[in-house]
Amino acid sequence: MITEVQKQEFYQALLDKDSHYEGVFFVGVQTTGVFCRPTCPARKPKFENCEFYKTAGEALLASFRPCMRCRPLSHPNQVSDLVSTLVDAVEADPSKRWKDSDFEELSVDASTARRQFKKRFGMTFVEYAHARRMGLAFKQIRARDAVIDAQLNTWYESSSGFRDAFSKIIEAAPIKFSQHNKILKASWLDTKLGPMIAIADETGLYLLEFVDRRGLEREVERLRLRIKAAIIPGTTDPIKSIALELESYFEGKLKEFKTPLNLLGSYFQRLVWEELMSIPYGTTRSYMAQATSIGKNKAYRAVANANGANGLAIAMPCHRIINSNGDLGGYGGGITRKKWLLEHEASHV
Repeated sequence: MITEVQKQEFYQALLDKDSHYEGVFFVGVQTTGVFCRPTCPARKPKFENCEFYKTAGEALLASFRPCMRCRPLSHPNQVSDLVSTLVDAVEADPSKRWKDSDFEELSVDASTARRQFKKRFGMTFVEYAHARRMGLAFKQIRARDAVIDAQLNTWYESSSGFRDAFSKIIEAAPIKFSQHNKILKASWLDTKLGPMIAIADETGLYLLEFVDRRGLEREVERLRLRIKAAIIPGTTDPIKSIALELESYFEGKLKEFKTPLNLLGSYFQRLVWEELMSIPYGTTRSYMAQATSIGKNKAYRAVANANGANGLAIAMPCHRIINSNGDLGGYGGGITRKKWLLEHEASHV
């Protein structure tokens, strides 16, 4: 994870167009939806509009598209002509579904393309093209466009087809799994505050996030790699449990979630999360108070970062943490949702 100190360092390098940081980080610009190299000649964005990534693959999984000026995927001496050709072809038509005949038209060997993309970006070419195509849908969802518009613009004619496509983008590439490999199931859950994605095995929930949360794809990929698992569409008992509990929560009947959670984090993060779950329903606490309660009164920024990294929206009540001055502060699902959740709980205490 990139720390706040590193973000400030990277932003200064971006302003200075410091070539020493080439390959160290990439920056995604929220206002334009593109990601760039540190030396990009384009006008510099405000710090609050920047998201930093250590690899181009992470930026792609966060639905950013490559900048046409600095061409972060086609940097000289870093990628082959074949990769550059295919990247350009995808950007010419991001919504295209690639077939074997398309490779033949470009005089490209599909297996060579797969190998070179896997080496360069950690994903195959087909996965790259698929991520870019679905990125168009994610961008529209984040902009609060109608889901029907998103599904039609990405060539899905039914709601179920759109959901299936969303599920498939989080699915691992087809690889051989032994009996020791883990398999997680992912389900789409409709809630009063918008659709969410739940990922779990039979022991507990690993992730519960709003579909339009920025960086969700990267978060899912990080989960998959961390526990070396395949993530496929489906359901498990913990997913069924959280679906029922969310329904009851939004009706104002449920005050405490009982669905088992699998917490994957450092010792410090788990300490923060356990304290977070002790905050009573309908109440709030400041970042400073939370830090003090775990004996780390000077580490409120680290506590804030840990809160944001929990990956279990609502079930892990980070929406109950506010600024010391009473302001709502940040929330991965958006301030509007945070305000609604706090008012909802306050009215059902």
